[in-house]
This record gives sequence, C-alpha cells and structure tokens, in this order.
Amino acid sequence: MNTALRDAMAAKGMKPHQLATLVGVSSATVERWLAGTGRVPHPRNQDEVSYHLGVSTEMLWPRESSIIKAGPDREVLAMYPYRSACPTTVWTKLIGAAKKDAIFAGYTNYFLFTQQPDFPRTLRELSARGVRVRFLMGDPEGSVTRQREEIENTAFSVSARIRITLEQLSRVGELPGLEARYSAPEDAMNHVGLSVFRMDDDALVTPHLARLVGHDSPMMHLRRRAEHGMFDRFAEHAEELWERGRPVA
Repeated sequence: MNTALRDAMAAKGMKPHQLATLVGVSSATVERWLAGTGRVPHPRNQDEVSYHLGVSTEMLWPRESSIIKAGPDREVLAMYPYRSACPTTVWTKLIGAAKKDAIFAGYTNYFLFTQQPDFPRTLRELSARGVRVRFLMGDPEGSVTRQREEIENTAFSVSARIRITLEQLSRVGELPGLEARYSAPEDAMNHVGLSVFRMDDDALVTPHLARLVGHDSPMMHLRRRAEHGMFDRFAEHAEELWERGRPVA
C-alpha cells in the first residue's frame, strides 16, 4: 500500500474519485496507486497529484520520482505538437484555479472566448476573487499585424481575431483587476512569434512556427519549480512586453 499517498489524501479530506477528477484519470487508477500494486503514475500525473495534495512527488513515489526528472526540465509538465491538441479541460482548470494573477499574452487571444465555455463569466468570477487578469494583444492596425496577415494568408485575419477579443472584453465591461494593453510597436515582432498564457505558477507557452496560426503551433505546459528556470524566463518575457505596452483605448 502507498501509505504516503493515502495519508496525503486523508490530510486533504480527499476521496479517490475526487483526486481522479482533478488529475483526469479513472477512480480505479487512483485505487491502484493507493494499493501500490506496481502501477506507477505517468510523470505528468505524478506532478498533478503532487500539486493538488501539496506534497512532493519524491514523498509520494520516492524510488520512481528520483529517476524521472531532477533538472530544469522538471518544470515541463507536458508538450503538445499542436496547441489544439491540449485538452480544453486543461485550460479550464488552470484559468479557473488562478488565485493571484492571470496574464493572457497571446497576440490575439480570441480563442479563449470561442473555446472556453462562458469565458466572460469566468472573468467575472476571477475578478470577484481578487485575481488580477491581464490581456496583452497586438495592435490590430499595426504594421506587424499586417505583415503577419500576409504571411498566414488566411480568411480569418489576425486583425479580425484581435477585434473579436476587443469586442468580447467590451461586452464584459469594466471589472476590478481586469486590464488590457497592446504591445508596443517595437515589441510587436517579439510578441507575434511567442504566446505566453500564465496563471499563477502555471504557464502555457506557444512558439509560432513559420506561416502557421496559433492552434497549429506546438505548446508547452510549464509549472514553476525554482527561480530562473524555464517558467521564469517565459514569465519575464510576458511581463516585459506588458510593462512596455500601451492601454487599449
């Protein structure tokens, strides 16, 4: 029996089916983890369990964890060949769980409103909890936006996608802690090539490839484990763009 896992769940008052829902596995899988029958969770699942129980993976699975990840790559929880391959539930869980700060630093951000169920309601709930929510977008009239539209050459243009976000934000209205900015003209080229969506200590990062639109580009899920690691590097990139940006009129 995995007594460390059992005790950690008991300390949180968490039942197997509750942990299973949070991690995205079946209740039977969690029962096998508890039984310690040799079924070792995938490293990504180990990190999810550790996150929700507030206990290190080394404590829950000491032998297995010691040979999985010990270096900077430990901050990489998952990698997707396409942003669209990341389950919508991952976005929903990370955004909904934000407690302090969420910054959406994609160049358009429109897909959040079209793919997240009732996203305006989520924004209102985050605001009500005191979460700072920031949207950083490219200028729909900017020269880099026009250049990117020529490169992508799609009917659903970059500027149209930005305007969807602007329209949706205007419908949400003013909320405490909700802010929106355009990246500065001199930063637009750096912004359009890399999207960073950070929710507290989790980040979803997409480097945009050649002529591909965002959903066809790869994505990484990062979780902060130490100072100056992968997470911090991308978070600092988004913060620098934000600080140099200008408010949306």
